Amino acid sequence: MMTTGGGFSAAGLRRLREVLARHVDSGRIPGLVALVGRGEETHVEAIGTMCHDGGAPMSRDTIFRMASTSKPVTVAASMALLDDCRLRLDDPVDPWLPELADRRVLQRPDGPLEDTVPARRPITVRDLLTSTFGLGTDFELLHAPIRAATFERTDYGVASGPAPEPDEWMRRLGELPLSYQPGQRWQYDLANEVLGVLVSRVTGRPLETFLRERVLDPLGMKDTAFHVPAGKIDRLPPLYGPDPRTGEFLVWDEAAGGRSSRPPAFQGAGGGLVSTVDDYHAYFRMLLGHGMHGTERILSRPAVELMTTNRLTPEQQAARTAMYGNIAHLAAGQGQHGGWGFGMAVRTHRGDYAPLGQFGWDGGTGTTAYADPAGRVTGILLTQVGMSTPDSARLIHDFWTTLYQAIA
Repeated sequence: MMTTGGGFSAAGLRRLREVLARHVDSGRIPGLVALVGRGEETHVEAIGTMCHDGGAPMSRDTIFRMASTSKPVTVAASMALLDDCRLRLDDPVDPWLPELADRRVLQRPDGPLEDTVPARRPITVRDLLTSTFGLGTDFELLHAPIRAATFERTDYGVASGPAPEPDEWMRRLGELPLSYQPGQRWQYDLANEVLGVLVSRVTGRPLETFLRERVLDPLGMKDTAFHVPAGKIDRLPPLYGPDPRTGEFLVWDEAAGGRSSRPPAFQGAGGGLVSTVDDYHAYFRMLLGHGMHGTERILSRPAVELMTTNRLTPEQQAARTAMYGNIAHLAAGQGQHGGWGFGMAVRTHRGDYAPLGQFGWDGGTGTTAYADPAGRVTGILLTQVGMSTPDSARLIHDFWTTLYQAIA
């Protein structure tokens, strides 16, 4: 336990630790690292062990697979290009992503793949940034032909092995029709992966190289990358996906020799980062500081405002709310924010202990990171337990519930 300053009550922080420890003591969460920050105060808890059967303890510098909590960080590369006027929000992406030119769109989102009409307009940079370009995970289309076709071509999860290099990935994506017209409906995940390819093609460099130069290095995020080098691999725990029926700890990814131990062919902006609580704290503090890190400007104030405030129309927001409302019981309420900015959720209605305006996101490997401009609060909780069961989602829910009670 490491504490400075006075933004939290001592009793509230003790209670926070007790609630986190209860989840570890239950045997369902082997270990976790949590950071809460408010103003100049930072408080860190590292509880439990790296492996489910003991071994090395969790520590403040343990490196975790961030999964979808990568999105709020990788989107900064696109924002830097907007700041530089190398991208414009309403420019078509066709010059850089010709695979997405001249799209066909399904007559009905759940209809046959051959039954299409022409897209009414090109896909724009804005469509990608708001996750409304016409394809993505849609919990209301899980049994539609487009879902199976998208999964087959573009999903490279735990079970299906690593993704091909970006040009091949884009070629496969370009074979698909869109499920909705560009700009029509919010759908999850795929837009962020496409943004990573866009950044790479605009800059002529790998996404990680540009992200490191403009964001990671200036913020001192030395442990954030798309893989863990050999010299740090002992700081990476295995990733578990507990068996939904028995709770047995199945290994989704080993540390040494696992997927995170080598540079990927596809640097997945949607879920490929590894990082630490302190690296993410530096990033979210920069967002709370309107783009400033000390005396250095990382992103412009308007870029940060665009990222961290709602960008969806009322219709898009209603569809997103309905989509997540139907699965809230499976994920301890995650996704129930209402709004979406660029690369992250934004709370536009009060549904739990967190206030309006809070921004950030969660990851399927048991990660969460949000900041709250009204209270100047940052919270980051990282585990090695994937969301094959509700255990890590419930832990994350309880973290936020107790964090907001701990504010002095």
